[in-house]
Amino acid sequence: MIFLLGGCGVTAEPITAESTGIWNHYFVFPLSWFIIFIAQLFDGNYGVSIIFVTIIIRLAILPLTLKQNKSSKAMQALKPEMEELRQKYDMKKPEEQQKMQQEMMSLYQKHGVNPLAGCLPIFIQMPILMAFYFAIMRTEEIAKHSFLWFDLGAPDPFYLLPIIAAGTTFLQSRMTMHTLPENMRIMLYIMPAMILFAGLAMPSALTLYWVIGNIFMIIQTYFLYGKQRQVEVNA
Repeated sequence: MIFLLGGCGVTAEPITAESTGIWNHYFVFPLSWFIIFIAQLFDGNYGVSIIFVTIIIRLAILPLTLKQNKSSKAMQALKPEMEELRQKYDMKKPEEQQKMQQEMMSLYQKHGVNPLAGCLPIFIQMPILMAFYFAIMRTEEIAKHSFLWFDLGAPDPFYLLPIIAAGTTFLQSRMTMHTLPENMRIMLYIMPAMILFAGLAMPSALTLYWVIGNIFMIIQTYFLYGKQRQVEVNA
């Protein structure tokens, strides 16, 4: 998040087929080309293209998200037994720590849980999402078009997109807040504020991308955690 928001103030060169470097050639440019291709299918409507490609990418990485969610639930189910192991050993003694780690590994093997499985999908998703962000930012054609009431290459003059982006960020964070420790829940308010202020300055194309991604994540979270969790959130 901080990396992406930090990139809002960076002037990047337009992405083309001649752009050099592995990141540009194999990540950013293919997504830029895809945005242009989809826009041409919709009579040059780059706003629709950004919406369409955002949904495609989110659907493409959905299996990774499901795998991450499954791993998180498995680790959560083992939490009571893990806590018992921590209380069983004196963590100040190296030999006790080693014994605890061995029992932890045995516990993981017994239940078929890989503690690193929940992290791997994140490392795969992030380059894709970041490349799409930079593809939008560095595709010259996007800045020359408008969508609905705003120019894609300029901030929303009515501030509606930044407000919607901040609101959907808050809702999406609220829906997953129960997975965070108490001392991290301040991010529930910090992240929407960051998105709001960034959206006031960033091109509307990027804010549109964030809004659509948030809406997708809200729907995805609703079905992942079920209606019961949704009732708790509303309460």
